[in-house]
Amino acid sequence: MNKFTHKAGSFAMALLVMVSTMSFSVDKHFCGSELVDFGIFSKAMTCTSEIKICGVEMDHKMDHEMVADEKDSCCTNQKMALNGQDELNISFHFLDFDQQLFFTTSTYSFIYKYESSSLTEIPFRYYTPPLLVADIQVLDQVFLI
Repeated sequence: MNKFTHKAGSFAMALLVMVSTMSFSVDKHFCGSELVDFGIFSKAMTCTSEIKICGVEMDHKMDHEMVADEKDSCCTNQKMALNGQDELNISFHFLDFDQQLFFTTSTYSFIYKYESSSLTEIPFRYYTPPLLVADIQVLDQVFLI
């Protein structure tokens, strides 16, 4: 049980470090108020001339400059970036010695509080009892009544 708890705690801490240092971005492309495309870790695709732009159906024969003008007027791109930590520093300098001592002893006692002892352990396994030469109660004629 102790090995499993140790491995689970190690995995949780490694996962916490990985998630806190990871950075990612979400890119969204809107035409008007409608979300057309979004991309995680990549750029969102922009409007093409085959789809509606600002409610107007576009075809391939239209002038590209007009399409670009209409894209600029109603299409927007939004980028949301979440930056992770660059440095991992854990410092206990703000705690005085008594607080550090309390923190470490309480952590130690909490970890070893649930440590179970083996129930199959026999405490006097290698102890040999003294040999009985005679039954002393019979020899002394002392009986419990």
